[in-house]
Amino acid sequence: MTRDQLNKNVVRSTVSSYFRILLRMALGLVTFRLLYQGLRSEEFGFWSLLWAIFGYGILLDFGLGYAAQKRVAELSVRKDWDQLSRVLSTIFCFHLLSAGVSVLLGLLCSGPIIDLFQVGPENRESFRRILQVFLVGTGIAFPLGVFPEILQGQQRITTANNVSMVSMLANFAAVLAFVLFKLSFLTLVILALLCILIPYLGAAWLALQHMPEVRLRFSLFSRSALVTTGRFSVYAYLNMLSNVLRNKADQPIIGGILGIAAITPYQAGGKVGEMFGMLTRQVADVLSPTAAHLHAKGDATALRQMLINGLRFSVLAATPLYVVSATYMDGVIRLLTGVNQPTREMFWSGQLLLFWYYSLTLTHWVFKRMFLMAGQERRMMWQGVLEAALNLALSISLTFAFRSILGVAVGSVIPTVLFGWGLLWGWAAKEAAMSRRALFRRVVLPAWLGCLPMVGVALALRFQPWWPSGSNTLLVLTEGAVVGAAGLLGIWSLSLSPAERSQLSTRFRRRRSPTAAANS
Repeated sequence: MTRDQLNKNVVRSTVSSYFRILLRMALGLVTFRLLYQGLRSEEFGFWSLLWAIFGYGILLDFGLGYAAQKRVAELSVRKDWDQLSRVLSTIFCFHLLSAGVSVLLGLLCSGPIIDLFQVGPENRESFRRILQVFLVGTGIAFPLGVFPEILQGQQRITTANNVSMVSMLANFAAVLAFVLFKLSFLTLVILALLCILIPYLGAAWLALQHMPEVRLRFSLFSRSALVTTGRFSVYAYLNMLSNVLRNKADQPIIGGILGIAAITPYQAGGKVGEMFGMLTRQVADVLSPTAAHLHAKGDATALRQMLINGLRFSVLAATPLYVVSATYMDGVIRLLTGVNQPTREMFWSGQLLLFWYYSLTLTHWVFKRMFLMAGQERRMMWQGVLEAALNLALSISLTFAFRSILGVAVGSVIPTVLFGWGLLWGWAAKEAAMSRRALFRRVVLPAWLGCLPMVGVALALRFQPWWPSGSNTLLVLTEGAVVGAAGLLGIWSLSLSPAERSQLSTRFRRRRSPTAAANS
């Protein structure tokens, strides 16, 4: 691809990713509330724990998913299909082996795992059977999970997003069926697993159809390819391990220290931050395979410019959303869960985790995802491991000390702020060939300048004396829309340069012109 084609692909993929995540948020809001109200407290906590375990399953990848994405991007540039066949066959075979061993160990240890999370005696055996079914299903899905990574390495992120949206819609239908037909908890788990497996098979067909020269064969398993790929994947794995420990340790910590039922109120507050994180991470996810492509071509100038623009537009998208979410946290929690009034722990865990995800958007996601693929994997690994270790230590100790779910949230925020601004921001500034202050003025300051009118409108609405601000769903949605509109207007007028406004207006008119011509 030429530089212009890459830029167009990045824009198209980013739009597709935002559409996917908006669909996921809309469906997720409804399904979260349905399950929060339709499952008993221990069932909902166990459901959340199962998907936390699914998140931990990525550790069995050993970094080879990232390696597959990187190697597809690199070897496609050189059209070295024989080597790519050996690399992908080796990765797929290794995933089959690691999944088989892990499922066997999980089945043997299912009883102690249930006991670890203090499940009530009335649910012990049924939950143990559900855990066994879940482990087998995820074990089958795990090797197939490499194919969405291959689609991304092919610069076909839009296709990968379409596959993901099919999975979301199927999962939504499964939850509706569970509620309407009063299906069993076990049936819900089986349907959710099928909603992962079938789209993965579709991704496999689409990925291989695009590379007819590439073959997946057990006979092509290569120790040398495993060693060569492993040089990158070891560092990618340790980065991934640190991310999982940082992002996914909260629920096991709460379940182990406070009991599985305590996960439910934590999820009520944490879901707001999680949805914010899903929406704001899209720019980083899109830029990752593009960074590998530019690094393989040796185009350092384009890589540097993409870093600056990626950081800037990621922060521009995240900041107004952060202001709205923080302002109406109590209303958003009520909207998600259906509770009449969020508890203090729900509210403050939501605020802390929302700020945590916003901090990750500013300092972590774009820079780390790009330069993990651009030759900085070793330094990324050390930073990630140290941050994750501090996160884990603080989360455990503060949860024991406070005997509260807020301990985990505080334990997550502190390391992210320290490492983000103390280390990663300076590192990103160096790669961008700018000072820390200059990068801040370029990336962060314009977003907050554009959001000043929004903050003013939000404060005026929250403290006006004529109606109880944000007291019901209609008010939350109406006031949030007004605040959001003020944010968009402020970003357009104060954050974007005249040239950027002109460019966006021209692009919008070009998209509308075929429709206008057809209607005329």
